[in-house]
Amino acid sequence: MYLRKLKLWNFRKFGGAKPFNLLEPNLDLNFSTGVNVLIGQNDSGKTAIIDAIKLVLKTHSFEWLKVVNDDFYLDSERLRIELIFDDLDAEEAKNFTEWLGWAKKNGEEPKPYLRLIYDVKRNVIENKILPADVKAGVDPTGYQLTAEAKDYLKTTYLKPLRNAQAELVPRKNSRLTQILQEHDAFKGRNNDHLLVELFNNFNQSVEKYFLGVAQNGVPLPPHEQNGKELKDEIDSYIKLFYDGSKESAFGVKGNNLKNILEKLELSIKDEINPGLGTLNRLFMASELLHLKKKDWTGVRLGLIEELEAHLHPQAQMQIIEVLQKERDIQLILTTHSPNLGSKIQLENLILCANDSAFPMGKEYTCLENEDYKFLERFLDTTKANLFFAKGVIMVEGWSEEMLLPTIAQRLKEQNVIQKNLTEAGVSIVNVASTAFQRYSKIYLRKEPTSKKIEIPVAIITDVDIKAYEEEIKVGADGKNYKSYTKKTAVTVLEDSIKEVARLESDYNKDNIKCFVAKDWTLEYALSKSSSVGKLFNEALMEVHPKIKEGSVEEELGKKLINKTLHKTELAYILADKIEENSVLPIKEDDESIKYLVDAIKYVCND
Repeated sequence: MYLRKLKLWNFRKFGGAKPFNLLEPNLDLNFSTGVNVLIGQNDSGKTAIIDAIKLVLKTHSFEWLKVVNDDFYLDSERLRIELIFDDLDAEEAKNFTEWLGWAKKNGEEPKPYLRLIYDVKRNVIENKILPADVKAGVDPTGYQLTAEAKDYLKTTYLKPLRNAQAELVPRKNSRLTQILQEHDAFKGRNNDHLLVELFNNFNQSVEKYFLGVAQNGVPLPPHEQNGKELKDEIDSYIKLFYDGSKESAFGVKGNNLKNILEKLELSIKDEINPGLGTLNRLFMASELLHLKKKDWTGVRLGLIEELEAHLHPQAQMQIIEVLQKERDIQLILTTHSPNLGSKIQLENLILCANDSAFPMGKEYTCLENEDYKFLERFLDTTKANLFFAKGVIMVEGWSEEMLLPTIAQRLKEQNVIQKNLTEAGVSIVNVASTAFQRYSKIYLRKEPTSKKIEIPVAIITDVDIKAYEEEIKVGADGKNYKSYTKKTAVTVLEDSIKEVARLESDYNKDNIKCFVAKDWTLEYALSKSSSVGKLFNEALMEVHPKIKEGSVEEELGKKLINKTLHKTELAYILADKIEENSVLPIKEDDESIKYLVDAIKYVCND
């Protein structure tokens, strides 16, 4: 069985102004078998989703979980959580017989499902939450679950910023003790376990040492009688404090299995003073024991918040690789790590944004099979930043990536925008090609009626209508010579208008907008700019000193055609010059670079 669906009404940020309606949940989220990774910026609802599941299922770590006032959306008087489990086999279904529903799909035999309901009300005036319990069934209210049924629903949970060191050390009721007690190796065997016998034997040896005798009753040699001397000194006080019949007893308390397990410490063999990262991996390995128990017919669901806690990037990669290969358990994780975002299969991601959650599986996005293959190969750590952004700018090269933050900063200084790209939470994604559609379709939903991903996405691209034509002519010596002729302005303009219209038609969908350099390429547009054209030409002369001052435009055109322009170096120098020239204005009506300004304003919501 696996958790297929979560529905929320008025739970934390997932709420609304409309009257409570069972037919319109504020969040209706589907999960898949295997790994599900909730990803998104802070306060996007990842933890709320995890906590909602915990509140209904409870955890193997016996946390005290209850609804509090902050769990209600604003001033709402009612919240509701529903979980639906599918694919119950016969052994699993027998634990919930009286609460099961039956569903028929595609002409197949009806299959059982289990719906859990947690419906909680409060009196806002008296600030009192009314008692409620988890129920189950196919009708809206459900029926009370037994304690035994609830026990089969417990989930494994690893909290964020977990203190693995504190959880793994020997102490009373330690988390390690709880984990071991639940395992088949120890469960239900409190006094008849082999460990109890071993500890009793050990305690007898310890007791005899402090009596000054060996195991066989022979007195220990004089240099080993220090233990007896110590005991005798303590006993002399005990007899005075109590009476003559009392004496001390040394040993390790272990008269039952729980006492013994509380003495155990888990560590990595031959690892001296392991750090938090190593201990965190060890702790995760021990917690996941619950999901691998033999003959267990309950839920095999693990919840892990911030998988990356205390782990360096390579360790994160190693762990997620292992978890994605698991087939018999379901995991719901949260992360803020671009490393994990780039390593997790795109179909396993759930993007949390705009008070909703969007699974990235094939049945939800507009991505094709080939797009998934492409993105899983090329969606590296840098590009994975798009999953944490409030706005995204997609560019096709390093030049735009270098220049845009500088231009945005100047626009902020001019009060054209209120925040620069960093402050606005905008990520620049360099796709290093014109494969924008493969990336942009991440944000498009397959069902026209489904909720849209309202993250503004700007695609910045070149119109690529050349201003110069190249001709090959044969000279008198029989050799080929290139010549370059500038096209008429009317021809270039007509072709550019058509191409811009085509690009906008291809890309402009929902919150995705295309911003096109109407003058050939970024560099050609910069050279014609009334704002930065002078600085650009200075940078061009520095990078290509052989260019003659009177033929800058023609030489730039030649280098663009021949692909001999050092674009990255040129952009780097120009960005420096813009930063150094603090009084240089970026004009909003500068037609050559207006597309850059408009893209920045769009993603910064200005």
